[in-house]
Amino acid sequence: MFRNDERIYKYPLHQVTELNDLREMAENSAEKFADKNAYLLKDPVALRELDPRSPEAQNFKVNPKDDYRGVSYSEFNNDRLALGTALHNQGLNMNEKVVILSETRYEWYVSYLTTVSGLAVVCPMDIALMDNELENLLNRSEASTIFFTSKQESKLKAIKDNLKFAKHFISYDLPSEETKICLPEGAKLDFFWDLIDEGNLLRDKANFEYDKLPIDREALAVLLFTSGTTSTAKAVMLSHKNLITNVMDSCRMIQFDENDSVLSVLPLHHTYEATAGFLIPHYFGGTVAMCDGLRHITHNMQQAQVTVMIAVPLLLETIHRQVKKKIEADENLEKKFNLAVRVTRFLNKFNIDIRKKVFKNIHDTFGGKLRYIICGGAAVEPQILRELNEWGLNAFQGYGLTEASPIFAVNRPDYHEDAATGLPMPSTEVKIINPDDKGIGEIIGRGPSIMIGYYQDEELTKKAIDEDGFYHTGDYGYIDDRNFVYITGREANIIVTKNGKNIFPEEIESVIQQEHPIIAEIVVFGERDASGEQVITAEVYPNAEIIEKDPNLKGEALTSEKVRKRVREVVNSANLNLVPYKRVKAVELRDEPFPRNTSRKILRNKAQRNVDTVESVKSNN
Repeated sequence: MFRNDERIYKYPLHQVTELNDLREMAENSAEKFADKNAYLLKDPVALRELDPRSPEAQNFKVNPKDDYRGVSYSEFNNDRLALGTALHNQGLNMNEKVVILSETRYEWYVSYLTTVSGLAVVCPMDIALMDNELENLLNRSEASTIFFTSKQESKLKAIKDNLKFAKHFISYDLPSEETKICLPEGAKLDFFWDLIDEGNLLRDKANFEYDKLPIDREALAVLLFTSGTTSTAKAVMLSHKNLITNVMDSCRMIQFDENDSVLSVLPLHHTYEATAGFLIPHYFGGTVAMCDGLRHITHNMQQAQVTVMIAVPLLLETIHRQVKKKIEADENLEKKFNLAVRVTRFLNKFNIDIRKKVFKNIHDTFGGKLRYIICGGAAVEPQILRELNEWGLNAFQGYGLTEASPIFAVNRPDYHEDAATGLPMPSTEVKIINPDDKGIGEIIGRGPSIMIGYYQDEELTKKAIDEDGFYHTGDYGYIDDRNFVYITGREANIIVTKNGKNIFPEEIESVIQQEHPIIAEIVVFGERDASGEQVITAEVYPNAEIIEKDPNLKGEALTSEKVRKRVREVVNSANLNLVPYKRVKAVELRDEPFPRNTSRKILRNKAQRNVDTVESVKSNN
């Protein structure tokens, strides 16, 4: 068992400003960082100053120079107060739910902090949901108010007749006649910026009731639907206490300051991005820059001089692959690069760090200011982290769950293990229950960041949180003697053999992927044979680039017999590194990537099951 006092003693923490709730955070930052840029946007200042209904605004050429403009903490807070004042004056109250159905944009941030500042419960929604899924979740949330964008109008139109609770719609874009047709009959429609103007007029008349609305820091403040790769989305209830604790704990673990800037790449409805890429920077006075899209990440990082990158494994793998591709394209460059890695690795042993100078070209690609890349959402191959760190990019991973607000454990710049998910958060007590002979058991934790429970599902809540207040993550792993948490697999994915042995597919997948780059993606699962025994099976999406580089495979289809034979060889070779009962017996190839959810996790339950038996190797016998 791993207790807080032991952790704090062993790993010193950074000092933070103690706050009670997210409204206090917004107020504190507005006062402390008033004139500093809170957000960098791509819309020009001139457009904001025009009446959106005027011909000038309609014909305005948006940002021809592709420049960022800043919005200060003071400006942001004024918009929050104005919007809150207008909505409170219209009767919105804490018993209601407010949905945000929008792409990442400035209005999203304002809407979120406006709503949670005592006004109502906020419910960020995934814009990638299918129409029927969106309808279901909007009704489950019982949301009375929906913030939306013009891009979401078609979805709302498709489900408008089936919405049971939504009565007020607020558009981030200037509404048109078509907008009204997309909404339920009789629904109230407002333009976001009209409400800002309305709120400012009310405040000019000394209407400050919104500013003093009561906040119960332990009551429901944020309702989040999990992305759930294998089951119906759960509705997680988080409080101000949950979120502000997680924000402060994160800053105790990793030192940030007002000079840091973060590029917002991931969808904001995910609590990982909402906490790590929005609330945490807002807390420490950092700057959040809008991203123009995945193809523009490096350009935006250069423009915004980004110092902190919040990433998921797929993004990290892409960065790593692009750098390696450039290096390996030139044999002489590759030799020099490998020598530089060996030299800097040797010097690091004596605390001489010249990585940023030696690998300046790589750093300049990302703006030259990058301090940290923090990865979450799923496990990252240790080798990728190791190489990124050897190049001086300071990449490390964390472990989060929506139910933990979300950060549960994280590696730190000075204390990290590439294969571990990190050290538990300062306020979270973590332990392993029912460990096997290798110390592997279910990871559970309790503390102020753990959710209130699941919305309108007491039975599921009791199943997840035990009588002692520990949340059962459903993830299996172990804690080493340095208190680092390692995850070996997910309970839902465990393969159980006839003789009772537990096999974690994630472990096998990692071993096979490290064997050869021809394995781009892989999902391992168990298939019962006629005798009822589990046949360990791998479904593989081959790497097209590697195939084209191989003179024996060039021009072959991803599922051709030649590629199939090569993949078999790689799997058989990887099997030598696994105990017999974990070895892959069957393989199937696919010609397209695995489907993923919006947090970029593979939807394992949608993997195909047409398997091809792997040829045995002597060590299997």
